[in-house]
Amino acid sequence: MTGPVVVLGDTLLDRDVEGVVNRLCPDSPVPVLEETTHVDRPGGAGLAAVFAAAEGAEVALVTAVADDAGGARLGTLLAAAGVQLYALPLAGATPEKIRLRARGRVLLRHDRGGPAGDPGEPSEAVLRLIATASAVLVSDYGRGVARHPALRAALAATRAPVVWDPHPRGPAAVPGVSLATPNESEARELAKAPPGASRLVTASRGAQALRRRWQAGAVAVTLGGDGALLCHAGSTPLVVPAPAADGDTCGAGDRFAATATLALAGGALVSEAVQEAVAEASAYVAGGGVATALPAPIRTAAPAVVVGGGDRIGAAAAGEVVSRVRAAGGTVVATGGCFDLLHAGHVATLQAARQLGDCLVVCLNSDASVAGLKGPERPVVPQGDRGRLLAALGCVDAVLIFDEPTPHAALSWLRPDIWVKGGDYASGGGAETLPEAEVLARWGGHTVVVPYLDGRSTTDMIAAARAGRGTAGWPGTAVPAAERAGETVVRSTAKGAR
Repeated sequence: MTGPVVVLGDTLLDRDVEGVVNRLCPDSPVPVLEETTHVDRPGGAGLAAVFAAAEGAEVALVTAVADDAGGARLGTLLAAAGVQLYALPLAGATPEKIRLRARGRVLLRHDRGGPAGDPGEPSEAVLRLIATASAVLVSDYGRGVARHPALRAALAATRAPVVWDPHPRGPAAVPGVSLATPNESEARELAKAPPGASRLVTASRGAQALRRRWQAGAVAVTLGGDGALLCHAGSTPLVVPAPAADGDTCGAGDRFAATATLALAGGALVSEAVQEAVAEASAYVAGGGVATALPAPIRTAAPAVVVGGGDRIGAAAAGEVVSRVRAAGGTVVATGGCFDLLHAGHVATLQAARQLGDCLVVCLNSDASVAGLKGPERPVVPQGDRGRLLAALGCVDAVLIFDEPTPHAALSWLRPDIWVKGGDYASGGGAETLPEAEVLARWGGHTVVVPYLDGRSTTDMIAAARAGRGTAGWPGTAVPAAERAGETVVRSTAKGAR
């Protein structure tokens, strides 16, 4: 594979709520589920991307993400799975699917998020990504990403093999895809197959009709526990039987499509890719389905952002500010760091950052994140107080507290136009060397550096207090060279945590 595997389509936030049922509701004859655990995961195209990344492939996901807490949660989950998120703006709310389960069985599915919103325009980086992919999987869930004209033009022009996993509410596949993978009911609905024929005949007729209509190289109709039926041009259909498997089938179609895409990216024939996909999807179901197949980083991922006190703290507050500014055509600016023992140097950086646009969102390292970067004795000030102090500043519009070592997941969701770092990075080769620059390039954002007030340092303040030196470390006072060198290392390596 010479480029990343690209998954393109609609992503949802899925939540499995496990519980026990011991009684009926007193005011209605329905079971009462007492929640014991829950697991969040990316759904739709996001789940296919997670499956592909779990096999060791470099995976980039092109999808639409809303400016809300659900979008923030998706950003963290995808980053934990090693998926590079290329997010398009999404009007409306993040779609969510919540499955209420007891003893391994689904009692009810609760969908929320409302009608599909229109995805925004892709950046030049997204179009280049599709052009240089080793393979592309279009995971269409009928919410509009696969219908976007610019994306469809890029898909039609790419030389990479394209696998199209369709949806009845979605558009037709672009002409020339290598493989389309509808399930049995989708093929029947999309091809308008007449009733009365046997199961295999109906699947074969539907596959051939779709292959001709979409000018596809091949169509594989998945048949659940019976495997798949593959139709090529002018050939007898190939039936690929599946090993016996019994279990939760949620996500099996995504596993099938992701496996076939990876196989084609590695140079497999379409027939070989379908056989591998049937075997992998069957093993997935037999092994317990999505509950056991999710990578450990997904199952244990902390919340996307830590909820803090105050109206301007948290994902909802940040999303509301960003959405309002974007709708007005304004510029979104973000910066980040620990901001432990807030001092005049921090304030100068924040004020300079705010002047560059129409709002400023501060990505604040959580207590756990700070301790991981700076050691168990930091932070001195807990995240709740740090967040409140920042939110009280007139130059700060919202504060987003994140748990990861870097703000990359938060940035993938926020998609600021400008990311600001405070400090003198001239010795490092300029702002283009900042670790966040690659992330910002995904949506055409820019990284800049603004000056900071020389001599203001949280590390020096703490060292001075512990040594009883009072104001040592401020301008005009001497600071031991070793401590100043240590502060330089923190500034240049902590990925935004000052």
